Amino acid sequence: MSLIQDIIDSLKWLTAWEMILCALYLFVLLRYAMPILKNNRWFYFIPSLGVIIASISLINGDASMLALLIYSSTAILFLCTVRGIFKPAIKPMSPKFRIVMVFVCVLGSLPTLLALTIAGEVRYNPVSDLSHKSYSKAFIAMNERLSAEYPFGDWKKIDWEAKRNKFEPLFLQAEINQDPNLYYKTLRDYLFSFRDGHIKIVNEHLYDDNNAFKNEVGGGVGISAIRLDNGKVLVSLLLAGSPADKCGIKLGAEIISWDGKDVQKALDQTSWSENPSATEGDRIQNQGRFLARAPIGKEIQVKFRNRDDQAIMTETLTAYDDQYETLKKTKLKLKKEDPPVEGEILRNEYGYVKFKYFLPGTTQSDPAKALEDKLKEFQEKRVKGIIIDLRDNPGGDDDLVAQMAGHFVNEKKIFEYVSYYNRNTGRFEINRSETRTVQPSQIYFPGEIAVLINHNTASSGEGLPLLLKGMPNVKIIGFMSTNGSFGVVSAPIEIKMPGGYGVRFPDGRSLNKDKKIQGDSDERGQGGVTPDITVPMNEQTFKMKVIEGQDVELNYALASFND
Repeated sequence: MSLIQDIIDSLKWLTAWEMILCALYLFVLLRYAMPILKNNRWFYFIPSLGVIIASISLINGDASMLALLIYSSTAILFLCTVRGIFKPAIKPMSPKFRIVMVFVCVLGSLPTLLALTIAGEVRYNPVSDLSHKSYSKAFIAMNERLSAEYPFGDWKKIDWEAKRNKFEPLFLQAEINQDPNLYYKTLRDYLFSFRDGHIKIVNEHLYDDNNAFKNEVGGGVGISAIRLDNGKVLVSLLLAGSPADKCGIKLGAEIISWDGKDVQKALDQTSWSENPSATEGDRIQNQGRFLARAPIGKEIQVKFRNRDDQAIMTETLTAYDDQYETLKKTKLKLKKEDPPVEGEILRNEYGYVKFKYFLPGTTQSDPAKALEDKLKEFQEKRVKGIIIDLRDNPGGDDDLVAQMAGHFVNEKKIFEYVSYYNRNTGRFEINRSETRTVQPSQIYFPGEIAVLINHNTASSGEGLPLLLKGMPNVKIIGFMSTNGSFGVVSAPIEIKMPGGYGVRFPDGRSLNKDKKIQGDSDERGQGGVTPDITVPMNEQTFKMKVIEGQDVELNYALASFND
């Protein structure tokens, strides 16, 4: 009964053309199934009408997976009945032939039935082509569409009129001055103001041929920085042979001022990053990475104090083309060759499993089976506790997360409800068939669990800590919250903008068991999964992590088992 209810509920995601096609198909199926005495020639033109309607729908831009599956049923129906148009039957249809045609129609309806089971996820969400408009007109049209369809407008308390008032003059200025760089940077600033890690310019090519990025932050001096909880800014990365290295800056040095400004002010004015920073923690991390980036050839005066040295030194550094090395070294990039799941036993007592991402990899096609095998090993060795490492996990497939989570629960739990903007009703509605639950697995670990997170634990990677947080045997551990970007990207909002840029927004909300938005940051940059045990970023943990190379979060996790 649930499947039938899901299919009926899925009808709300169909376009008007798709609904007509489904109705025509149902009519033809019933016509063959009912024992009538004679055939009417007009009946055979109905599938032809369906082909025409499908063609109109396709010409209007509906090439979604949902539509293509329905078009497939329409084509099958047409091919099975087209002979009747040119050579209509004179005699009544024999019972045997009627059964054959009913079978053919049922078989041909399978693509449509499949479409209805996944209708919400693969529904038609038209691309807005604003590329022919002026900068300002395209911006106004984009802002207007998002004011209705962006999933987190209310959650983030977005004032759409205020956004228009703030950014429209800048787009107009870029338009009047014919300044593509100002247009691009304004577009970026607008998108980043949403504080949503799922928002992106899909063809930005930051590290390839992006002139604005290259001109402003293409140069480095050989360092990256981290801000401590007390506000101090310390050098967390030092490239050998770089200008910073040659002038005497050492790993762990405190930066006092940068480019003639107090370092706190310099940090606050650092705005570049690869993706929007959804949370305050993520923003602070990215500001530390981009603080020491500058135009190639720019001279930068820096005041600093090395570790175990009271003397404040002043040096002038010249930014050079380092091929973005400091940025690449501080931004983990996973490869499909990396196995999604790895694990080992630590100190002969504790199980450790690392989830790098939640998708099949080229060297490990079944992450769920890999986890199961690892847990069996942990059970055989009678581990005292398990550490789940989700640091730097960018996400993947929510269904896979829900499946794997079954090893850590002993009762059925709601993983998420999903809601999308319904173009027919003009409001957000839950997609019943996409409700995800976690079912307990046969292999269940009842002991203590420590979950490691960081600001790069994002999207589906946030699903497991969201589910496990609050369980009495689970502790979430990290320096800061997860990324705060848990929105759903099934049929994303896509907009073609002037200048050849394509922008993409999430299209769905993930809701908790109370049907409230979960995981995504709010207007203050608060969100994601917050740690139960917050690891302080102070001089001691900095020394342990950066200078000595210890895994500080892992140490805290091991210590938590003994508390």
